[in-house]
Amino acid sequence: MNSSENKNLVLAMVLMLAVWLGFSFFFPPTSKEQAQPIVTQQEQAVSVAEVVEQVALESALEVKGTATVPATVLATATMAPAREIVVETDKYQAVFTTEGARLVSFKLKNYRATADQASPPVQMYENSSQRYATLRTTGSEGFGLAEDARFETPTTGVVEVAGQERQAIRFQHVAANGMQYVKTFMVRGDEYIIDTALELQNVGPSALRGSVNLALVQRWDESLKADSYSFSGPATLVKDDIEEVDVDDLKDGSVAYSQGLVWTSFQTKYFLSVVVPGEKTVERIQISRNGDAIENTLETPYFTLQPGASRQLDYMVYIGPKEPEPLTAAGHQLDKIVGFGFFDLLAQPLFVVLTFIFGYFKNYGVAIILLTVLIKIIFWPLTHKSYSSMKSMQKLQPEMQKMREKFKNDKERLNKEMMALYKTHSVNPLGGCLPMLVQIPVFFALYQVLLNSIALRHAPFAFWLMDLSAKDPYYITPLLMGASMFVQQKMTPTTADPMQAKIFMMMPIVFTFMFLNFPSGLVIYWLVNNLLTILQQYFIHRKAA
Repeated sequence: MNSSENKNLVLAMVLMLAVWLGFSFFFPPTSKEQAQPIVTQQEQAVSVAEVVEQVALESALEVKGTATVPATVLATATMAPAREIVVETDKYQAVFTTEGARLVSFKLKNYRATADQASPPVQMYENSSQRYATLRTTGSEGFGLAEDARFETPTTGVVEVAGQERQAIRFQHVAANGMQYVKTFMVRGDEYIIDTALELQNVGPSALRGSVNLALVQRWDESLKADSYSFSGPATLVKDDIEEVDVDDLKDGSVAYSQGLVWTSFQTKYFLSVVVPGEKTVERIQISRNGDAIENTLETPYFTLQPGASRQLDYMVYIGPKEPEPLTAAGHQLDKIVGFGFFDLLAQPLFVVLTFIFGYFKNYGVAIILLTVLIKIIFWPLTHKSYSSMKSMQKLQPEMQKMREKFKNDKERLNKEMMALYKTHSVNPLGGCLPMLVQIPVFFALYQVLLNSIALRHAPFAFWLMDLSAKDPYYITPLLMGASMFVQQKMTPTTADPMQAKIFMMMPIVFTFMFLNFPSGLVIYWLVNNLLTILQQYFIHRKAA
């Protein structure tokens, strides 16, 4: 076999194996780049005994000889029973507790746990244990605050917020040292954003120093693990790069970021919680694992509050789906969360076209089929050229075989004669592979769109396919895909090389097993693409006959 045919065989093998091997090559396991192990700081909390001994601050305390603390300022009673405040909006139901002024439950009203419409809503946070309550506030040194410190709030019962309405849920706590914490959650009726503000005021007689932490807390179990090509875990936007941390790696220690901090989040395949710190609010973000809890802690710079002074810390919190529109509207580069990885530049236009088609037919299965047809039309000339070139090469096989036998001891002469043969018949030996290689990035881009887009989550198609994001429960479409691929390979022109033919004919079997557990939406794309390719090959064969 001459060098030209060797190149052709190699390219053919690359073409057929690229899709299979590409999943691992282009979507490797996530790593924690730029993450640095750190030692968790010990935070000083005010003990219950200390507060009980100083239930009320002294009235008329002298502050630097002039200012005094009013007698009405009292330390918050730490033994008061915790209360829960329920917030109902158009998008979610949230439950806050006065124990630490934290969020203990969050249900998304527009998303179900399963494809069954009778299933419960998606539960972002479960009201099962205060240990997993999120938006936790603690502090160090003079700002020391126990995570279960009792706050007071004038809000009672159920708070309903709809449409354009805005409602502030205000919590207050005064520590025994005179540090007053006012934590306010501004909820919006028609958005997933919760504007969170923490105002600190020193109402005591002495200057207080320290730092304040706000933490996302997420209970972790194996069910949250994503598939091999999706991410689930903590992720932080550092400058222009999203730094993802494998939860298993946190067993070896915490990681931290201190430069170019934009936001930090905990993500699953389709949903996320993210905190965006305000200006000069965060100095370091620490990602740690505490047993079965993952904690994203935003630490403020170290600062001092003189008596009577105050400081407000602002955060924007988003808890909801990975939908492009609300994330883009929220700003702060949250739209990067819905990126599609290495092939994002190609995937984004494909996603736009897919959703555009869906807007007319209201069925993502139909949208996938029409998008496949559109892609096939775009690549029709390249594919046609590829198969025509392969067909021409097949016709030259008898003459090529004679040349191999005639010049088997003179490789240089054989190559010259082969090149002359190709030139005489206007055949490019690489023409059968190169046009098809161009299409591989498009496949991977569409793969990312169909695999990770929340739009396809629980999206029905027809008959037994009621969730395009899940595998075919009866494996009918993967088997049909394998059969169509087998027919396609039988119709594809081949050379006389037996090794190449064996490799090609093994691919339908390999792909069938690969696609058994793939989302049915992706299988539909591949099946339709195969059927269109078979149709195209049929016309090429008729024309050549």
